[in-house]
Amino acid sequence: MVRYRVRGGNVLRGTAFIQGAKNAVLPMIGAALLAAEGRTVLRNVPVIEDVRRAVELAQAVGAKVEFHESERTLVIDASRLTSPVLPAEIARRFRGSVLFVPALLHRLGEAIIEGIGGCNLGSRNLDFHYLGYKRLGAMVDEGESVIHIKAGGLIGAPLYLDTPSHTGTENLIMAAALARGTTIIENAALEPEVLDVITMLTRMGARIRGGGTGFITVEGVDELTAVEHTVMPDRLDAGVFAMASAITGGEVSLVGASLEHLGVVRWKLEQMGVEFENHGAVLQVRRNRPLRPINVITDTYPGFATDLQSPLMTVACLAEGSSYIHERIFDGRFALAGELNKMGANVEVEDSRAVVHGPTPLRGAEVTAHDLRSGIALVLAGLAAEGETTIGSGYLIDRGHAALAQRMQSLGADVVREISTSDEV
Repeated sequence: MVRYRVRGGNVLRGTAFIQGAKNAVLPMIGAALLAAEGRTVLRNVPVIEDVRRAVELAQAVGAKVEFHESERTLVIDASRLTSPVLPAEIARRFRGSVLFVPALLHRLGEAIIEGIGGCNLGSRNLDFHYLGYKRLGAMVDEGESVIHIKAGGLIGAPLYLDTPSHTGTENLIMAAALARGTTIIENAALEPEVLDVITMLTRMGARIRGGGTGFITVEGVDELTAVEHTVMPDRLDAGVFAMASAITGGEVSLVGASLEHLGVVRWKLEQMGVEFENHGAVLQVRRNRPLRPINVITDTYPGFATDLQSPLMTVACLAEGSSYIHERIFDGRFALAGELNKMGANVEVEDSRAVVHGPTPLRGAEVTAHDLRSGIALVLAGLAAEGETTIGSGYLIDRGHAALAQRMQSLGADVVREISTSDEV
């Protein structure tokens, strides 16, 4: 079992290298399977558990994949897919397995999902993916433990997303790329990661208009070809390290971070007293004044990212006053509050709103990550706490942040990742 140990009290200073975007590379691996010839090369790939699971899944359906972790490069040869089955032993640990369905439908005529996993975030579900497949002409048979999707050839159709999900948008664009005719996706996601995936697909030969808007048109083509592509930096990883600088009163230079992509996260942190300086490919973040309280409502991009709500809650514990956080995306995000309260925080939760009363001195404690984002938020809490914090279920952190302990250590933090033979705390 994986756990993280954090001893607080150190001010973070130095340079952090921002990883490639998790939410871009996973659909890109699925997109690579659409190419029946050649080898796709992806660069700036984050060395995280979700990518390793995606590699296992691609290999399970017949692709030849080389993951050169030291070079952060993936080489994918999908010329011969052999199985439509996304096996349960992998899929149940990896929610992104749904991103492999379009390639399997186009290449093999069917996809069988034996299980699907990822973070536990309340009522989040995948129904809109399956409804989209049906609109494009697929048949979907949902059993208790297996989902069987068949298609004798997808046909373009108008699609509407009830919510602008980035995974749903990427998935349906991939399904439409090789479909016959035209597909129009309304209320599409605006995330930069979606635009990066569209850029890759366009270079592969897809005909896509409207990327970066809520109205995307896809003209189906006969084939897509393998390409080389560099994955964009991870704005969520950048946000975490910006907050690590803020919570310790430090000064950290983020190499590869995009001020534009941070968007409203930058503005909210500035309202709290955090300073940003943009130096081209390097973003400098510092905080040398007391933190001010903040009001935040999560929303789809360009709103405040729900994935950074948990880390922000931790930062708000040190603010001089009460902060109000409204969660509009996932109803399971506030499990963090109970763990922070174990450390001395004063967080009240009612329905979709949390009130963080600060400032409260945090104390080291044994706590548990409930999902990837709460896990990284607890690491931040440990940085600000007196004494030692032990974070159980640390494997969840490994899903999304590459070499976190080493990168934190390079900034002066006392963070250690351990493999424990005992039960998680």
